[in-house]
This record gives sequence, structure tokens and C-alpha cells, in this order.
Amino acid sequence: MLTVISIKQAYAGHAKQAALIACQCRPGAYMGRFVIVVDEDIDPSDSYDMLWAMATRTDPEKDIDIVRQAWASKEDPLIHRSSRVYYNSRAIINACRPYEWIDDFPPVSATSAELEAKLVEKYGAMISEEK
Repeated sequence: MLTVISIKQAYAGHAKQAALIACQCRPGAYMGRFVIVVDEDIDPSDSYDMLWAMATRTDPEKDIDIVRQAWASKEDPLIHRSSRVYYNSRAIINACRPYEWIDDFPPVSATSAELEAKLVEKYGAMISEEK
């Protein structure tokens, strides 16, 4: 019900096009509910990274679309048992940097590998004791 894909944007509209294609391919089309597109610097299998990209790169007004009357199933828990029509909707979420100003988008703030190693060396024992 959730598909997350990572792309390297090549042109304006690429992220939305990729999401629409993903939600209509058989694995994403049947009972899909959400399709989220992230940039190539985001690991699509890491839910923390994916949520971070949504929170920092998605403008809900411009970057979320709804596909209505999409292929669903009577197994979908949101479809009432008495329904004879199996439609659902899906959210298409563009969690990529805006292509129009991708080169000017603020850089990702991250801890360097060197600093992270120093922190683990210094505080690692304390952190593992708390768990």
C-alpha cells in the first residue's frame, strides 16, 4: 500500500511522472494507497530518511496530488464489506527538491563521518548502557 521510489531528477515534472507511472504499474496499482518520490540522496528503504525528505522537501499545496477511483480490492480494510465497487484513492507525494531551483536548494545538514566516529568513541559506552 506504500511505494517509495528514489530518482535522479532529469527534468521539470520528472518526479510526478515517475510517481504516476509507479502507481499504475501492477504492484503499485493494486490496492496502492501512497506513492512517495524522493531524490537519489535518500534511501527509499529507510523510513526515517523518507519522512525527513517529506518534511523538508514537500510543499503540501503543490507537491501532493490525489488519484481517485483507482484499482482496489474487497480485501482493502477501508472499503466497506457491502460495497460492490472496489475503488480507492492514492496520494502522490513529491518529496524531491524543487527542480526549478534544485541547485540553489539548501544543502543537507549532516554530521561528518569523522565527527560521528569521535562522538561514538567518546559517548558510545554511555549510550549503550542506557539501552
